[in-house]
Amino acid sequence: MDENRHLDRDSLFLMADMRVDGEDGEHRIKVRNLSPGGMMGEGHVRVARGNLVKINVRNIGWLEGTVAWVQDDRFGVAFVEEIDPKLARAPLATDTHHEDYTRVHRTLGYLKNPGGTLRKI
Repeated sequence: MDENRHLDRDSLFLMADMRVDGEDGEHRIKVRNLSPGGMMGEGHVRVARGNLVKINVRNIGWLEGTVAWVQDDRFGVAFVEEIDPKLARAPLATDTHHEDYTRVHRTLGYLKNPGGTLRKI
């Protein structure tokens, strides 16, 4: 095993959706670390070494890979193509429609309490 494998990993915690080849539906998993070539996931999903999977990682999209190892609720996935793991840490794109809606309603006073300050929602 490559002793320097851990150097390129980005330890993080984010949620992702995962599909297992041959099964219907999606599983919600935790991504524990991410590297250009793979990831470690955790979740209540039955996978075995060699299973083909697809994982939807935020800001990156659906990634194809193969389960490389399984231990309890954790598993490793080797991606088919390398990725830039830093993209997963980037802020999510903002929803400008939502921002405009909130700004308009603040201006009109819909989110203000009787004292004139914004109330928590």
